[in-house]
Amino acid sequence: MEERKGIATFQGNPLTLLGPELNVGDKTPDFRVVDNGLSPVTLADFKGKIKLLCTVPTLDASVCDIQTRRLNEEAAAFPDKVVVLTVSMDLPFAQGRWCGAAGVDRVKTLSDYQERSMAADYGVLISELKLMARAIFVVDETDTIRYIERVKELSDHITMRLWEL
Repeated sequence: MEERKGIATFQGNPLTLLGPELNVGDKTPDFRVVDNGLSPVTLADFKGKIKLLCTVPTLDASVCDIQTRRLNEEAAAFPDKVVVLTVSMDLPFAQGRWCGAAGVDRVKTLSDYQERSMAADYGVLISELKLMARAIFVVDETDTIRYIERVKELSDHITMRLWEL
């Protein structure tokens, strides 16, 4: 698997990301993750939708918590053709508890803890931590990547202004 060093940092320390570097215009790799009830979820489940794919290290981290709550608030104004997915390595049960406690009901939280396939195929798997780097991929109805933001320092927020979509 391809290794990309220094693409991300945690508290200033360089990390190694595993997998390819996807670019705008690339077709989105398929993925197989699980929802909060342990049911499998794939890219095909969102066929014909615009997808905001957000990867985060863990919903228990303050920045991930704030980011996902913000996405949930902003998703209320999105048309039905847009789906917001936040993917982490958190266990599905923990994600479900977090969503309930945070009142998150518009963002679909998904877990890649079983196969780590999305993390690896999207180039956001952190070798040292076995977690996902913080990134956002905007994918159109034809499964083509239209926007990517990779956050270099894991403790930083995304800068994307979602209302510009």
